[in-house]
Amino acid sequence: MDVAGTGLGSFYEYFANKDDLARVSVHLRSKTLLAAMHGAVAAQAGQTMVQIVHTILHALADAHACHPLEWGAHYALERQVSDPDAYARMYERFVSEWASALARSSDALPPGAELDEAARTCHTIAYGLFAHAHIRAYAGAAPAPDVRTVARQAKLAMLGYLAQLKAP
Repeated sequence: MDVAGTGLGSFYEYFANKDDLARVSVHLRSKTLLAAMHGAVAAQAGQTMVQIVHTILHALADAHACHPLEWGAHYALERQVSDPDAYARMYERFVSEWASALARSSDALPPGAELDEAARTCHTIAYGLFAHAHIRAYAGAAPAPDVRTVARQAKLAMLGYLAQLKAP
């Protein structure tokens, strides 16, 4: 969030302190990922789960492709300023988006516990791989991640999981 040109008094009209600003920044940036997922899925209703997973991961890769160090800072900051309740609420928003996307597929799992489990697993895989790759780069432990490679890794893990979940 850009606060350049904002006086200190104005800053405190909107945020109690720098941690509040950081929390809002993390929240807004996370919402860009939700919007990318939602937009990608909107045109995919009725496609197979494979196609929907591919489309979501492509959208997430595109969102992460710009400014990889900023994404590293985002994920590091998220861990510092998010209280457990706020983190859990945002995580659930992503799980719900995955559940909605998977439910729209032509080969959808039936609504219920299995769909919820699949959505949570898909988000955990995507979030874990993208966040870890970006935090490592931000920490200087690795070069900027190749987001297409990260998306491919997530896709292979998700599709393997979903195939086993649907197997008789």
